[in-house]
Amino acid sequence: MAKKVVRKVVGRKTKPSVRWNGNVNEKDIQKVAQLIKENNIEIVDLKFNDLPGLWQHFSIPATELYEIDDPVKSIWIEGIGFDGSSIRGFQKIQESDMILQPDPATAVVDPACDVPTLSIICDIYDPITKKAYTRDPRYVAKKAAEYLRSTGIADMSYWGPEMEFFIFNDIRFDQTENSGYYFIDSMEGEWNSGRDEKPNLGYKPRYKEGYFPVPPHDSLQDLRSKIVLAMILYRI
Repeated sequence: MAKKVVRKVVGRKTKPSVRWNGNVNEKDIQKVAQLIKENNIEIVDLKFNDLPGLWQHFSIPATELYEIDDPVKSIWIEGIGFDGSSIRGFQKIQESDMILQPDPATAVVDPACDVPTLSIICDIYDPITKKAYTRDPRYVAKKAAEYLRSTGIADMSYWGPEMEFFIFNDIRFDQTENSGYYFIDSMEGEWNSGRDEKPNLGYKPRYKEGYFPVPPHDSLQDLRSKIVLAMILYRI
């Protein structure tokens, strides 16, 4: 008869959670409050994903996260409600109430806002059952990562988007009763070699030669550098 092998797992000691789903403790909350005060944050932007994977958000005054009279009834514990019927693939109008639970570990100062803003990613929960929402892409990713661990294939998995995009100077498109079109333009486009740009210096990469050219053909060197430095600053 085969012996049953039992593995003993020793985990790290963690501070007791103050939230009913066990995802946050008082130290996490204090770190966010400190981040808000150190950066003079005025607005907190709560972000989440819809079913197709696009960002959605709404904002609240920063005081709602650090001027807390009763921590047991704060947004950190009870979450904040929102209308799920307005989000693609979520709820019907008669069952639209849902809850966002901010994840303090994701708090970061938004580099693009004029008003000092703190961005926080949230998890989505059902307000009645208090269970994680099955159509929340973040929850789906967590389940997939946990399943991977349970199979023994790996202990860690990394999730993230591919940081690739295009930069254009003009984008137009339309679909009407009698026409349909799209128009894309770039100052680097080879088709603009004869355009009067006052002056046009002629540095337009030829077709299929725009992947690794150096300046002045590459006119976006400084912009890319600023993007990379911003990503490093915000731990991407």
